[in-house]
Amino acid sequence: MIHSHEFEVGGKTLSLESGRVAKQAGGAVLLGMGETVILGVATMSESAREGIDFLPLVCDYEERKYAVGKIPGGFIKRGGRPSEKAVLTSRLMDRPLRPLFPKGLRNDVQVMAMPFAVEQECPPDVLAINAAGAALAVSDIPFKTPVAGVRVGRIDGELVLFPSNDQIKASDLDLVVAGHKDAISMVEAGATEVTEEDMHKALKFAHDAIKKICAEFEKFAKKAGKAKREVTLKLVDESVKKAIEKKYGKEIEKTLLGAKDKAMRESALDDLVKDIVAKMKPEYEDKPELQAQLHEAADGVVKGVIRELILKKDKRPDGRGLDEIRPLEAIAGILPRVHGSGLFTRGQTQVMTVATLGLPGDAQTLDGLEDEEPKRYMHFYNFPPYSVGEVRPMRGPGRREIGHGALAERALRSVIPLDDPDFPYTLLLISEVLESNGSTSMASVCGSTLALMDAGIKIKAPVAGIAMGLMSDGKVFKVLTDIQGMEDFCGDMDFKVAGTRDGITALQLDTKLDGIPDKVLADALKQAKTARLQILDVIEAEIPAPRESVAATAPQVTTIKINPEKIGAVIGPGGAVIKKITGETGASIDIQQDGTVLVGGSNADQVNEAIARIKGLTDEIAVGAEFKGKVTRIMGRGAMVEYMPGREGMVPKEQLTIKQINRIEEAVNIGDELAVKVFEIDGMGRVNFTALGVKQTLPGLEENEGATPPPSQGGGMRGDRRGGGDRGGRDRDRGGRDRDRGDRGGRDRDRGDRGDRGGRDRDRAPRESNGGDEDRSNSNSSTEVPDSFPKRDRGGDDENVITRFRPRR
Repeated sequence: MIHSHEFEVGGKTLSLESGRVAKQAGGAVLLGMGETVILGVATMSESAREGIDFLPLVCDYEERKYAVGKIPGGFIKRGGRPSEKAVLTSRLMDRPLRPLFPKGLRNDVQVMAMPFAVEQECPPDVLAINAAGAALAVSDIPFKTPVAGVRVGRIDGELVLFPSNDQIKASDLDLVVAGHKDAISMVEAGATEVTEEDMHKALKFAHDAIKKICAEFEKFAKKAGKAKREVTLKLVDESVKKAIEKKYGKEIEKTLLGAKDKAMRESALDDLVKDIVAKMKPEYEDKPELQAQLHEAADGVVKGVIRELILKKDKRPDGRGLDEIRPLEAIAGILPRVHGSGLFTRGQTQVMTVATLGLPGDAQTLDGLEDEEPKRYMHFYNFPPYSVGEVRPMRGPGRREIGHGALAERALRSVIPLDDPDFPYTLLLISEVLESNGSTSMASVCGSTLALMDAGIKIKAPVAGIAMGLMSDGKVFKVLTDIQGMEDFCGDMDFKVAGTRDGITALQLDTKLDGIPDKVLADALKQAKTARLQILDVIEAEIPAPRESVAATAPQVTTIKINPEKIGAVIGPGGAVIKKITGETGASIDIQQDGTVLVGGSNADQVNEAIARIKGLTDEIAVGAEFKGKVTRIMGRGAMVEYMPGREGMVPKEQLTIKQINRIEEAVNIGDELAVKVFEIDGMGRVNFTALGVKQTLPGLEENEGATPPPSQGGGMRGDRRGGGDRGGRDRDRGGRDRDRGDRGGRDRDRGDRGDRGGRDRDRAPRESNGGDEDRSNSNSSTEVPDSFPKRDRGGDDENVITRFRPRR
C-alpha cells in the first residue's frame, strides 16, 4: 500500500512516500523537496554478529550522475569510488543516527540514501539525513526516535532555513544541524567569524525546525511504519562489572592517576585489565557466558572510573583542571625549500602542516552532482599508524581522514584571500599527524595557520582550534577543555570549535548521548573561546604576521588584462599559439572570459617572457611608433623584423638604408638588431617599417634630417614577404659575359617572382639604367611607396587576386 505525506517547514515543502519502491527493504521512503528526490532505505541483518563490542552500522550516500543529467567523465562511465562530497554526506548521515540505536545492538545495519533527481536550489546532502531518518522511522529496525536535519544560512543578519546553493555563497554561515525532538546530536558548520552568541541563536533556530520535521516523521510512521523487530542485545552483565569494580576499582584509579604519559598509562591499564581477567576467570568457571564478558566488563569499569573521577572529583587522568590546556609549542618555517610550514604541538598531539602554492591551472576540477567552480584551496589530512605507535598497512585516506581534512579546510577558508586579485594562486595544505593523543584535527588548524603565515599568504586573521569534551550522568554535565584520547573514548561529546579572536569559523559536534542540552552547548562555546585565545597568543608570539612575500621557491604569478576580443589571437587555432608560448617559455597561462590573464612560472624570467609575448599579440600599435627589433628573415623585398614577441613587420629595401644596395644582406643579416619606426599599416593589418635614420617621404610623418633615401630600388612594390622581388626589366644591369656569377646559387636560389610575368607589357618596376650619368643624377625621383598593390589579371576566368609572390620551386 502506498502512503504519502506532505508538510511545510521554513517556507519549503517536504513530501514523503513509502510503499511504492524498495518494498523488500526494512524501510524505504522517497523524500522530495522542490525537484530533488532522494530514496532513503534502512535494512538490518537477521542475526547479531559474534565477537564484536560495537554497533556494525554502515551509512552510505550513493551519488548518481543521472540525477543531474550528466554522464560520468573519463573512460569508466559506470562510476567507482565515492567522491569526497559523497563521503562527507555519508558521515553527516551516520553521526546523528548512531547514538540512537539500542545499546548492545550487534546486528548489521545498513542505511543508504540515493539521490534520484537533484535541483540546484535544493542541495541533496541535508535531505539525505532526512531521508535516512524517515526510512528508519518507518522501518522494522529498533530505533529510539525520529531524526531530522536542517541547513541554516545567514544573509544580511537574517537566518535562512534550507538555503539554495546561491544563498549559501552569499551567506556568512553554513550550518548543518541534526537531532531529534529533545536535543541536538550533530553539528557541522563553516562560518565567517560568527560570534558565539549568534552561533547559539542559529543552533536554537535549527533545533526548532528539527522538532517540527520529527513530529511530521512520527505522524508518517504511525500510518506507514512497520512493527519493530525483537532483537537480542549483547549487554555486559551488571553483576560482573560490580564485582570487578568492588575488587579493583581503587587499583584502577591509582594506575590512571599514577602515569602522566599516554603510552605508560595505556600500557599499565592494559596489563591491569589482563591481570583482572586472569584473576576473575576462576570465579565464573561454571558460567562461561559471563566469563566471556570479563574483558569487556573490565574495560567498562575503567571507563566508569575515569568518568567518576571527572564528575565527582574534577580530576582528569593527566592531572589537569577541567578548563586547562596541555603545554603548547608553535614553530613556523621549520622546513627549508617548501613554500610554508608550521609545527604545532599540544601535549602529546603534534601536527605539521606544509603549504604549497600552485598555478591557477593546478585547481581541482570537481565532477559531482552540484555545479561547482574549480577548487583553488584544498586541505588534506594524513593520519599514519606511527602517530599512535601502531603498525598497519597504508591504504589511502578513510572517511575519518577525509572528514578531518574537510573540517580544517572549512575552518581556514574564510580567512584565505581567495577573492583577492592579488592572490591568484592555487593553495594546497597537507597536515601530517606526527603524534596523536586527541584533537588532531584542531591541531591541524593551528599548524595550518603557522604554515600560511610562513608562506607569506596575507590571511585576514590567525585561526586556532580546540576540542571540547563532556562527561554526564544525565543530571550533572562537566565540560572539558582540550580533551585527550582517553577522555574522547570515555566521554559523551567531541565538540570542536575553530575561529579567530573575533568569531567562529568552524564547528563540529559528535555525541554518544541522545542529545546535548542547549545550555551545555552555550557553556561549551564560551569555554572554547577562552582556550582559543590562549592558543592564538602562542601562535602570534611565534609569528605575529604573515611574511612580507611568498617564498623564493614559490611560483611567480602575475595578472594582466587584455582586450577580450584579442583572446582568440592569444589562443590561436586549436590552441596552437598558447601552446607555443607555454612550451617555449615554460610558463602557465590561464585566460578568463573578461580578458584577465594569469601568467605563472617557476621564476620571473618565464613569466616576463610569456607576458611580453602576450602583449605582443594583443597590444595595439600606431603609425609613428618606434621599436627595437631583431631581423628574423631576409626577403627579396626587404627584411622581416620581430618588433614584439610573435609579431613581425617588414622593412622594405628602400627603407632599410640610404646606401644603394643590390642585396638585403649588404645592409642587415638575420639576428641583427634594428631600430625601426612604423610608417604604414596596410589594409590587411600588416606593418611596414622604416629603419630609423632613413628619410621619411610618406605624409603624416616627420622627416629625419640629413638622411637621403637610396635610388629607387624595388619600384615600391612590396611583394610577398616570403622572398622574391621585382626582377626589373629586360634591360636591367646584367654586366658582360665575364660578369661576377658567383652569387647565382643553385637551382633553388631566390629568383624573385616568376609566376606572374605575363607578356612583355606586364607591370614592371622602374628599371635602373646601365649606369649613365643622367640616370644617376635623377636617383631621388622615385622614393615613394605605393598605398596599395596593383591587381594582376592571371588570365582566363580566374578572378583578379593580389599576387605578391609565388614560392620558388
